[in-house]
Amino acid sequence: MSDALLVDLPTSIRAETSLADPDTCKFTVSRSLHPGGPFFFGNQERAAGSPLGERLFALPGVANVLIAENVVTIGKEPSASWSGLKAAIGTAIRTQLLTGVPAILEMAVHASMQGRSDTELGVVVQQLLDKEVNRSIANHGGKISLVDVREGKLFITMSGGCQGCAASQLTLRQGFEVMVKRVAPEIVEIVDATDHAAGKQPFYPRAG
Repeated sequence: MSDALLVDLPTSIRAETSLADPDTCKFTVSRSLHPGGPFFFGNQERAAGSPLGERLFALPGVANVLIAENVVTIGKEPSASWSGLKAAIGTAIRTQLLTGVPAILEMAVHASMQGRSDTELGVVVQQLLDKEVNRSIANHGGKISLVDVREGKLFITMSGGCQGCAASQLTLRQGFEVMVKRVAPEIVEIVDATDHAAGKQPFYPRAG
């Protein structure tokens, strides 16, 4: 299929404001924006190297941007209104697709990730937990909480259905850890500080 035909394809965008956080809205696009990710940009400076990120931060009221596959999650300033901003965000996404330029330039992103402080990494991981991870495992009554980030080590605890759960390490190592490596490759180790022996009701109770 030629580029011309790709450009002519209609692009639908569905906006969904978060019930948990009214300052967060997820924009699901009918076409892929960036394979891989997610990539989180906490401010305009961090978006350097992401043409789509730069385009979105140019809009008044945009506080942070998370780009993953065909989904863009926008956090707005509390003082800003979604009225008008949602349409502007949709226009920015469509314009980016029409340019044919990648939404994220990989080399520039990796360069901008270098040298982030433990505090900055903690913010990125907390955003990941709030927007992606805990929404998913909440279906099982579980939750992952950020304890600390020190010298490239991420300390977390697991609570609710994840505490004492036989599948908790599977959730941690094959789910959460993979996502953390994508948004914060500087994290070299994830330390589970949970007292799993205190868990009252494993999600997968052992027979007998």
